[in-house]
Amino acid sequence: MNNDKILDIYTRMLRIRRFEEQVGTLFGQGQLPGFVHLYIGQEAVGAGVCATLRDDDYIVSTHRGHGHVIAKGGNFNRMMAELFGKRDGYCKGKGGSMHIADFSIGMLGACGIVGGGLPMAVGAGLSAKYRGTDQVSVSFFGDGASNEGSFHESINLAAVMKLPVIFVCENNQYGEFTPMENVTGVRDIALRAQGYGIPGVIADGTDAIAMYDAASEAVARARRGEGPTLIEAKTHRKSGHSEGEKAFLGGGVYRKDDEFAMAQAKDPLTIMHVKIMEGNLISPDVLEELDQSIQQEVKDAVVFARQSPEPELESIYEDGWV
Repeated sequence: MNNDKILDIYTRMLRIRRFEEQVGTLFGQGQLPGFVHLYIGQEAVGAGVCATLRDDDYIVSTHRGHGHVIAKGGNFNRMMAELFGKRDGYCKGKGGSMHIADFSIGMLGACGIVGGGLPMAVGAGLSAKYRGTDQVSVSFFGDGASNEGSFHESINLAAVMKLPVIFVCENNQYGEFTPMENVTGVRDIALRAQGYGIPGVIADGTDAIAMYDAASEAVARARRGEGPTLIEAKTHRKSGHSEGEKAFLGGGVYRKDDEFAMAQAKDPLTIMHVKIMEGNLISPDVLEELDQSIQQEVKDAVVFARQSPEPELESIYEDGWV
């Protein structure tokens, strides 16, 4: 991996982090409607995987989808406007946080239904195979979704038809508020790949380079027509399931205090920054300038969103199916 690719991955991670920090602040101030589920702590997964993809490859996301949109090249202005419920948003202000999509970059949509995106990714993979392209499709989903019927049905179909689909399980150890070990009979979700005759890979979801390496192999395999791969990214979210929830209080609510310390110690952005500094790969001045530029871009997106008009009342009847 050359320094340009490392800077590319780090940039994607930093863009996710700064955007999500701003969203968390705005939501805490009561400026955003609905719910938001931040991707902070999981940036290495989305950035590492999407750095292996082409613009015409597909991804399907989850309720925790801001990071995936950004990692695939999403536009800050249109994302922020959508979160504000404004007309210039990706979905004209009608979708909100959990339903952002941008077909022009292969982002087929976030999905508020747990496990709902898996069949969509398989459909995209079937389309690529039917059309004879070498495009691939990636389904991001959480550990909770691995117990849904759609998980097993999707992997089974992709395996039987050797579809170019990469299943990326972001195992942040909790399905909303429930620890994974309370509801899953295997320690590693990647083991389930054996039942479908496909590779099951465990990767460090806090290390973007490890995620890039695992995804690169899976993508190459899919492009060769050899079928799907299941990647389990062992990761964590640094806050609660959604903003406004207090996951960590004195003595812990449902997450122990030592988990919080672990999450802080294994911050993916810090891990990547340390790798860059220890290897003397990129100048600190370049990284600082990059950070300042991204922060300004986020601020500009907030201004854009606030100035964007509200959707017209008549638009409620548009862009839907009856």
